[in-house]
Amino acid sequence: MKLSEKIAKWIKDKVQEAGAEGVVFGLSGGLDSSVVACLVRKALEDKALGLIMPCHSDPTDEKYALLVAKRFSIRTRRVDLGAVYEEFLKVLPPGRRVSLANLKPRLRMVTLYYFANELNYLVAGTGNKSEISTGYFTKYGDGGVDILPIGGLLKTQVRKLAKELRIPEEIIRRAPTAGLWEGQTDEDELGLSYEDLDRAILAIESGRRGNLAPAIMDRVEGLIKRSAHKRSPIPVFKPEERLEEGDKMVR
Repeated sequence: MKLSEKIAKWIKDKVQEAGAEGVVFGLSGGLDSSVVACLVRKALEDKALGLIMPCHSDPTDEKYALLVAKRFSIRTRRVDLGAVYEEFLKVLPPGRRVSLANLKPRLRMVTLYYFANELNYLVAGTGNKSEISTGYFTKYGDGGVDILPIGGLLKTQVRKLAKELRIPEEIIRRAPTAGLWEGQTDEDELGLSYEDLDRAILAIESGRRGNLAPAIMDRVEGLIKRSAHKRSPIPVFKPEERLEEGDKMVR
């Protein structure tokens, strides 16, 4: 069984286990979202819904999203979040670029769950293992999902899967970007190429550093360590069962 078929079956199983009727996902025109879109379409046919959610975005993103939707007959809805984003900023104090940028994936998360609630769908995330491992996602933004179909695949593996699925070559070749601001790219933000990142992740997992430059290994290990809170369950304070005399348990 091909990898795409295994993942499609996994998606279908997760939907059935949840008692859901389908899956909704963001369709951004990037490689990861295109691969997830095709996998969900393969698993669920017309119960796959891609949301195109521009928010002062590069028009090229929507162009490629529509290209994928048309080629693979994926049902879509367009929700322009630009006006919502602008109104939100009016009630907030001035913020740093990262604070402003992270509002966009969080608005998209809210939109995805609106449709998920209305349709009894699950929300599929488009994050891959490279991004999840290093924390390259927005907490409660694109990290707020129900299932991660490609969350176990490194970016370089996603590219190979894209070829298996016959994703348009121009999308496979596009420079990966979260589209958070003009000119932003994933590799600039990460500080290294996905090829080096993936080799470092594999080296860390195997315990063998190989011939990778120490600077690359240090960079990746630092990213993994600093982003651990994004992958961990929310810390919960648990009071001791036996309290000191005079203390009262508040329920």
